[in-house]
Amino acid sequence: MLVCVVKFGALGVSLLTEYILDELADRDIQTRVFSTGSKMRCIEEKELKVVLDLNPDLIIFATPTASAEGPKKAIEILKRRPLIVITNQISTDFKKELKSKKVGYIVIPADSMLGARREFLDPTEMVLYNSDVLKVLAVTGVFRKLQFELDKAIEDLKSNNYTPPSLIIDSKTAADAARFNNPYAKSKAIAAYEIASLVSRISMKACFVEKDMKDYVILASAAHELMRIAAKLSDEAREIEKSNDTVFRTPHSKNGKILEKIKLLQSLQS
Repeated sequence: MLVCVVKFGALGVSLLTEYILDELADRDIQTRVFSTGSKMRCIEEKELKVVLDLNPDLIIFATPTASAEGPKKAIEILKRRPLIVITNQISTDFKKELKSKKVGYIVIPADSMLGARREFLDPTEMVLYNSDVLKVLAVTGVFRKLQFELDKAIEDLKSNNYTPPSLIIDSKTAADAARFNNPYAKSKAIAAYEIASLVSRISMKACFVEKDMKDYVILASAAHELMRIAAKLSDEAREIEKSNDTVFRTPHSKNGKILEKIKLLQSLQS
């Protein structure tokens, strides 16, 4: 089983997508990763042909705003193989278009855009923001739900019973996958997710609406402060579960089956 991960632009969840499929590096799948870096540019077919020539069993395409010109062109090329698009926002019309082409999609609204203004965003700020995003996506259950959906796709492809996913991971969907045992931990995680989802609205205004430097820099900074608070809430939720020894874990076995445990010193259960 060969899985290719193609990344257009900077989506938080894409930073570790290939790793959540094989976190112990001993699973019976192979992964290959292709990226355009931070640019969501149009790409020539001959470049993506490198991916298609590998004849992957599954292509995972991660990009912000999947209906933008560059990603949309890439989807048209990559759909020749089983394809799942992971993105942070998508219109109803584009969801219908993807379904009609038998392309799966997973939408993560909390994977919000950062404050991309030169006077504010330097490499250090970018890394700090993404570290907060990753914590929110991990603790709130987004990465686990993504793990479940991608694992299901892989197993269904193995058995020739594959149906492309069509999923929006909202705060409830994420928190249910996280399997919190303490209600306060769950409420903090949901709050963190909802706060993270608001960040894009502020970042979009900072990046594309405000023209005065003093205004857009303050808004970009405010967006990053919101994500920092979301990360702190996520930390608190995780610490509650740790203090009760009820952290839910879902490692892969060598054949890809998901194992489970809750107590730290408990044996894994299949």
